Amino acid sequence: MKTLVTGAAGFIASHLTEKLVGQGHSVRAFVRYNSRNSWGWLEESPCRDHIEIISGDIRDLDLVKEAVKGCDIVFHLAALIGIPYSYVSPLAYIRTNVEGTYNVLQAARESGGCRIIHTSTSEVYGTAQYVPIDEKHPVNPQSPYAATKASADSLAMSYFRSFGLPVTVVRPFNTYGPRQSARAVIPTVISQILDGKKTIRLGNLSPTRDLTYVDDTVSGFIAAALSDRTVGKVLNLGTGTEVSVGDLAALIARIMEREVVIEEDTQRVRPSASEVERLLSDPGIMRDLTRWEAKTGLEEGLKKTIQWMSGRKGLFKSDLYNV
Repeated sequence: MKTLVTGAAGFIASHLTEKLVGQGHSVRAFVRYNSRNSWGWLEESPCRDHIEIISGDIRDLDLVKEAVKGCDIVFHLAALIGIPYSYVSPLAYIRTNVEGTYNVLQAARESGGCRIIHTSTSEVYGTAQYVPIDEKHPVNPQSPYAATKASADSLAMSYFRSFGLPVTVVRPFNTYGPRQSARAVIPTVISQILDGKKTIRLGNLSPTRDLTYVDDTVSGFIAAALSDRTVGKVLNLGTGTEVSVGDLAALIARIMEREVVIEEDTQRVRPSASEVERLLSDPGIMRDLTRWEAKTGLEEGLKKTIQWMSGRKGLFKSDLYNV
């Protein structure tokens, strides 16, 4: 297939890009333009010579139209994702996450209706009103980030219902693994321990998350794209298990064989009404439609992530709080 991956220089999308190349697909990677012409995580990718790179801005409709031309499937992952920074600049999230999604959908519509795999997030559900969370669970975004993603999801589904555009909304639950941003909890814990910190500083310790290793998330994206049965569907990608932030930090310390004290840092704590206290997925529809399921256990995935980060000390600034 001829595929386009937006946000391809980022965490999940770079893994997805490499996986698609490895499966023999033709891959066009849309990366954010910058003055250094850096391709992010694709810069040193072993697949680099097999990827067509387009540098630009997802907010630029004209360029997005050019990128979509001739593609069979568009995997739309370009987004602003940091929840804390969405409190600082909500408008930036609206322009990137909502307007950027419009550009992809409209470009696909005008190009003849190529398949769209749109990336959502479990954050749109807010704190679980019942568990496990299935796709019928109310959408209740509690941060500006989540609100823009919920808006983008609705816009994507409206293009399916209004114009017949073949859209699938994939909703990952807390993906982790190599290349994840320092803003996320797992790299935050690992980097502090690698730098010899005895006291690990985190935000709220009680919320629970359903953590999915990046290889499993990527396999879910591809499985959704290869099935006609997923068109017009919203699909949860998760493990169906949960762990609290505090217990997660303790598990990482145990795997790394370090004795640490875990403390809450007030500057890292979300506003109380914005904190998502519990996320636990029901991935049953995805499994029924595609036979996909997460295969990597939490401890195994953490060991792989720790090993990757151990060879890259200094990559993250553990003494700074990244919004």
